Amino acid sequence: MKRAKIYIDDIFCGILTEGPDGYGFKYTPEYLAMNNAKPVSPTMPLQNEEYEKEIMFPVFDGLIPEGWMLDIVHNTWKIDPRDRMSLLLACCKDCIGNISVRSYDD
Repeated sequence: MKRAKIYIDDIFCGILTEGPDGYGFKYTPEYLAMNNAKPVSPTMPLQNEEYEKEIMFPVFDGLIPEGWMLDIVHNTWKIDPRDRMSLLLACCKDCIGNISVRSYDD
């Protein structure tokens, strides 16, 4: 299982997982308890329950490079363009916008 820490405005907010049945995202209890907590997406409001989806959540999939930038990632790091979680972990530590993705082991 692959796991990633998700940050909003450099604040750790949840864990994204990839398993055999698809993807999951769960906000941390500490983040949900914050007064200024924001959802990662309007389609994923703050809640205690885990979100589950067979394909990558659009809010995270939209962070992944496309076109010639994806070609560079594929050719340089040999990451399969269909391996969405590995692409997120390799390319989305410092994205445009307020969401960032970091390795769970960091």
